Amino acid sequence: MRSEKERKALKGLQRTKDERVTERSATLVCFSVRGEKFDSASERNKFFRGLYGWKQTVRTEDAGGNEKEYVYERHGVLDRVPHKKVDQSSIIVDEDKADDVFKFFRSWANKVMWRTFRVMLGEEDELEAGEADEDEEVLE
Repeated sequence: MRSEKERKALKGLQRTKDERVTERSATLVCFSVRGEKFDSASERNKFFRGLYGWKQTVRTEDAGGNEKEYVYERHGVLDRVPHKKVDQSSIIVDEDKADDVFKFFRSWANKVMWRTFRVMLGEEDELEAGEADEDEEVLE
């Protein structure tokens, strides 16, 4: 026999027919980096920068001795794909745009292990893409 608390919790998880219609599918990608397979730390960084992107800051000094700072946003694959970072090595990506992510992981297949799982997102679950354009070059 379930307690009152358990019944309330289960009732909260039940969805009506209308609520189920608003769910959409996505792909959960879990990956693990095989550190020993990378030639160097910079190669490993290249993988993460290609996936997440990074900011590059350049400091210069002009002829008058004034310092200037320029910040460049370098985009990764996930900047083009609607996604949500779930944990350190887990992301949920929009199922319709997941091919770009799969292509990126296949290019690193000998150094990164990865698995995918189909998941259902509710109406309240938002996946956000970065600011990269579809045709913008990304480090791979």
